[in-house]
Amino acid sequence: MMFDILIKNAKIIDGTGGEPVQGNIWIQDGKVAGSGVDTPEAREVIDADGLAVMPGFVDLHTHYDAQITWDPTCSPSPSLGVTTCVMGNCGFGIVPSPPEVRDTIMKNLSVVEGMDLDALRAGIDWQFENFSDYMGALERIGPYPNLAVLVGHSAVRTAVMRDDAWVRETPTDDEMAIMRGLIESALSQGAIGFASSFSINHVGHGGIPMPSTIATIDEFGHLAEAVGHAGKGIVQMSAGGRGTVEAMEPIVEKIGRRMFLTTGAAMYNAGDPDRGRSWFEDCAAAKKRGNELYVQIPCQPLSFDFTMANAYPFFSHDAFADIKAYSPEQLTEVFKDSAFRDRFRENLRNPVVGTIFKGTWDQVFIGAVAKEENSHLQNRTIADLAAEQSADPLDVMLDLALSEGLETAFLGKFLNVGDEGVGELLRHEHGVVSLSDAGAHLIYMCDAGYGLHLLSRWVRELDFFTLQEGVRRLTSHPADLYGIKGRGRLTPGSHADMVIFDPATIGVSDPHRIADLPGGGPRTIRKPTGIHGVWINGTQVYDGEDYVSHAKGPGHVLRDFAA
Repeated sequence: MMFDILIKNAKIIDGTGGEPVQGNIWIQDGKVAGSGVDTPEAREVIDADGLAVMPGFVDLHTHYDAQITWDPTCSPSPSLGVTTCVMGNCGFGIVPSPPEVRDTIMKNLSVVEGMDLDALRAGIDWQFENFSDYMGALERIGPYPNLAVLVGHSAVRTAVMRDDAWVRETPTDDEMAIMRGLIESALSQGAIGFASSFSINHVGHGGIPMPSTIATIDEFGHLAEAVGHAGKGIVQMSAGGRGTVEAMEPIVEKIGRRMFLTTGAAMYNAGDPDRGRSWFEDCAAAKKRGNELYVQIPCQPLSFDFTMANAYPFFSHDAFADIKAYSPEQLTEVFKDSAFRDRFRENLRNPVVGTIFKGTWDQVFIGAVAKEENSHLQNRTIADLAAEQSADPLDVMLDLALSEGLETAFLGKFLNVGDEGVGELLRHEHGVVSLSDAGAHLIYMCDAGYGLHLLSRWVRELDFFTLQEGVRRLTSHPADLYGIKGRGRLTPGSHADMVIFDPATIGVSDPHRIADLPGGGPRTIRKPTGIHGVWINGTQVYDGEDYVSHAKGPGHVLRDFAA
């Protein structure tokens, strides 16, 4: 038999956690047809020459919902080894999207997902209004990665309740019924599950709360029942201060489906090391009672690039409540005001639950300065400068920003800092390596290369995981928990989502800025090292240097998931 592709002389890491095997792997019709020492005939022969081959990463937490409408590659994820993306996390999808709410959707995304508003307005091609139309549009676009889509609480609330969605806590009975119907319809049309958020950090344009964040737990639970009724799919919750394991377990028990929690409270915090651990232990206890909850845990520090003109990491503080939509000119006057500074300092002394930044000035770095005369400050921490100047660190940061017209770029490493503490959480059976936020926060960060970071830092440098276990954590483990069939493995019958790489050099670059969004909007991006090629469904999409051009991408729009 003549196969489509033969990859020979490879170190095969199949994603199951088994020992690597030296040999060959052959592909037919976009699927793995076999592997071993045989060398069957094939139309294309790729000599790996001792390099490793593994399944592509399954990224459970992305926000490509808007970007996919103008960028079928979903850059940069496929170049970073990701072959399957789950979109619509935190409830911020872009369907349902009646024409009269589309501008509101874009304004909200520009803030909560840190994207350029002009780029969104120029880039989104509104070929859809409901979930079915959106899935059809994705198939016409032809994505490079495989895509699974969550139906979002905030999106549904906005479509049904309109301007009341972020103001009125309780929907009417009719509104509730319509929202439930929209979610059930989306699940029947191929949604992988239902997503929501209670996070106080999730605010939209003008500082308004994202709609789901003001909803009651009863509303969320009633809507989540649609997943239980469907008999398949998952629930994702950006937990905030209310979405605790204790609060969510009764919902999981009722619907009988897995729930995945995203929260900074479950990340490692050196100042409160037991806090994160408690979330995982609570999940383990729930599992013993028959209720499955998991925590999406990043394998790298939660970092943000930001300027004081768009200070997203500080938005959960009361001092910023009324100024989130201010222009740079207005912010300049506010930041000069001693009353504002005192209010911000008081917030830092008494942070509310769910706050990202709690005054860890030793983790706020000066990334880039606007004036050459300040170049000597780059890579210094605010804490160091404050000690040097015998000044309050808040004043040091604001004074520097004001002196540069609010153009100073800061880098904040706020959570998940400390190898020992983070490692304990990464190993926990109720942790799922995820939370890249790829496709969002483009102004502030790019964590789409989390898988490469795990393989370089946690596998090669720290020897914390074996290579095969590190690969499993990024591939079959998330795919199986989400019911994504035939992904995350290189075993016969699995889809040929593959990465050829060098274990000795695999990694990811530091972030840097480019301006390639529609209309020239900016974003932060990273590049891979050690990746020699990426294939999705047996078609090469990245050659180690750039994307391979295709009239239509080879990715599948996923609609059928394991029960």
